Amino acid sequence: MIERIVRQVVSSEKTQEIVAPFTGEPLAELPVSTAKDVQAAYAVAREARKAWAALPVRERIKPFLQLHDAILDRREEILDLVQWETGKARRHAFEEVLDVAGCTLYYVRRAPGLLEPRSRAGVFPIATKTAEVRRPKGTVALISPWNYPLSLGVTDVVPALIAGNAVVHKPDTQTALSTLWTIDLLVSLGMPREIWQVVLGDPAEIGDALIEDADYVAFTGSTRGGRKIAEAAAKRLIGCSLELGGKNPMIVLDDADLDVAAQGALRACFTNAGQLCLSIERLYVHDAVYDAFVEKFVRQTRNMKLGSGLDWNVQMGSLTSRRQLDAVSAHVDDAVAKGAEVLTGGKARPDIGPLFYEPTILAGVDESMDLCRAETFGPVVAIYRFAGEDEAVERANDTDYGLNASIWTRDLSRGRALASRINAGTVNVNEGYGSAYASYDAPMGGMKSSGLGRRHGTEGLLKYTEVQTISSQASWLGFEPILGMGYDKYADTLAGLLKIMKQLHLK
Repeated sequence: MIERIVRQVVSSEKTQEIVAPFTGEPLAELPVSTAKDVQAAYAVAREARKAWAALPVRERIKPFLQLHDAILDRREEILDLVQWETGKARRHAFEEVLDVAGCTLYYVRRAPGLLEPRSRAGVFPIATKTAEVRRPKGTVALISPWNYPLSLGVTDVVPALIAGNAVVHKPDTQTALSTLWTIDLLVSLGMPREIWQVVLGDPAEIGDALIEDADYVAFTGSTRGGRKIAEAAAKRLIGCSLELGGKNPMIVLDDADLDVAAQGALRACFTNAGQLCLSIERLYVHDAVYDAFVEKFVRQTRNMKLGSGLDWNVQMGSLTSRRQLDAVSAHVDDAVAKGAEVLTGGKARPDIGPLFYEPTILAGVDESMDLCRAETFGPVVAIYRFAGEDEAVERANDTDYGLNASIWTRDLSRGRALASRINAGTVNVNEGYGSAYASYDAPMGGMKSSGLGRRHGTEGLLKYTEVQTISSQASWLGFEPILGMGYDKYADTLAGLLKIMKQLHLK
């Protein structure tokens, strides 16, 4: 299967070996693209887009409607692939399958209504007919990360294609197999192969070419990378959407159900070994419940089952790369050297696999430590006390990031009121990240250094379109005097008419 699907990469003979994070053993040999390969991919995509964009929306959605059931039916196959290329636990890989199915179905259902022309009020009643029309951007460059390769690749590409665009997609090379598998599946369901082009390679080699021919850029990745994308897009006066990093806070209030909150923190902090942009890295607990919560959370964390198996019982898998393991280790080692206390975890686990790191809880983290403000992107959380809600809000907002937050309380009204004070694109009450993220009818994205634009919701589709206004004017009434009327008389008449229209609109 791998030999078949890798032929979809636009490449000129170069290859790169990727390894399985679970074992460190070779997994596949993938083609690598050059700048000329990227240009060739754009040429194919632009040509294919002509026929694709000309199809009615209800025709374009057909392969994606079938994708919902097909990926659920073939879940065992894709789960194995995602696990082998990322090292994540099966339960976390399954979240990706659910995300692709759910998000795709949302856009299949909503796209016909969102993309149809909308009548707008014209300047002159009856005489002016005005419509808002949505047209595809053209060819979209999409750059997706390694941590959720199936989810964060496919769920951005699908609305772009449904909107009538073609896509040139650069997934991370380490985790490209899940993307290629999905394309292979969609082609079998009737999607034209040429409208979704895949290129692989180092950004230093193909990054410029990827932006130079794009009509729009969608990027998910680091804040540093996002700034470069935004600068390059601005130079070309094209739009971009950026979902970037986070240093996400969780607040446990004094009325929280501590058993539920501790279990929720386990999921919020250690899903995919913390390699999740929405993952909680700062945990603030009210003084009144701090000791009881910490006891429960530490105990549950210490008892987590780590493993490299493909079964459902593993609670946390491996990190994906040596670079990530080194970054996590450096953050923890720096914090401990400067006085932080390890409540549990704190070390790599090569006895399980080459890239495993224990789920780790630290107390006493302060501003002198790299871990305090920089995104760790691993299974590490710093835990702090707070005395009141104002302090919790101030500390939660004291960051350059603003992607996700979590609040735990028995009083949902209290939780929602507090959520409105947090400067983050999504805030979950009594959940770490899933309730907001999986509510596909609502937008998802970051504030501050966590990004621009949104995925999901109306904007997740319409960002891939240009809005055009088409207005027609009846010949009997326009912007010039009629029936031989002098301009002074015309001005008096029009001024009076506008005053009458104002009164009618106010009634």
